[in-house]
Amino acid sequence: MENQYYPYVNLPLPYPYHAMEPWIDEKTMMLHHDRHLQTYVDNLNRVLEGQPELQRLSLEQLIRCGPDLPESVRDGVRNNAGGVYNHRFYFKLLQNPAEEGPVGKLGQAIQRDFGSGLRFREQFKKAALSVFGSGYAWLVLDRGRLKIVTMPNQSCPLEMGMAPVLTVDVWEHAYYLKHYNVRAAYLDDWFRVVSWEQAEQNFLAGMLP
Repeated sequence: MENQYYPYVNLPLPYPYHAMEPWIDEKTMMLHHDRHLQTYVDNLNRVLEGQPELQRLSLEQLIRCGPDLPESVRDGVRNNAGGVYNHRFYFKLLQNPAEEGPVGKLGQAIQRDFGSGLRFREQFKKAALSVFGSGYAWLVLDRGRLKIVTMPNQSCPLEMGMAPVLTVDVWEHAYYLKHYNVRAAYLDDWFRVVSWEQAEQNFLAGMLP
């Protein structure tokens, strides 16, 4: 992930806006990236303006150090740094066509910790459906084991010392144009464009000391 330090820019998607059709529609991708993510980028730069000490921290460091930041900027940094990180992470995990399911060492770890790829999918979808309002469902690596967690708004597993592997954005702006309020249908389509190869890379990175 590039552009890890202030000033932040809205990195272009690594594929065209229509690349996830028919599973995620072009207009949703355009608005999600160009409007929603851009707002988090702009707001984060605004919060960090005039904060030279914080400007020297990377995006991940800003998130990990959230509780120790000055109170005057704590919420602004947490919300907007999380918004930038989470969206970049989400968009990078999309691929069309995608692999059938988890691959490599990640696939083995999913078998170990969830029993099967199907059980993982069922549990992950259930978790994503359980998010009240806006937020994310995450597959994370926590002390050598995989687990599913949900987080509200733009909170991020990095805050809790966990390594993100996979995430789905369940804010309504991620799916409302195509699926209205039917989050379950969006999740079924999202599983069609999960880049398990990228998830595998995230998993391996999380295993590093």
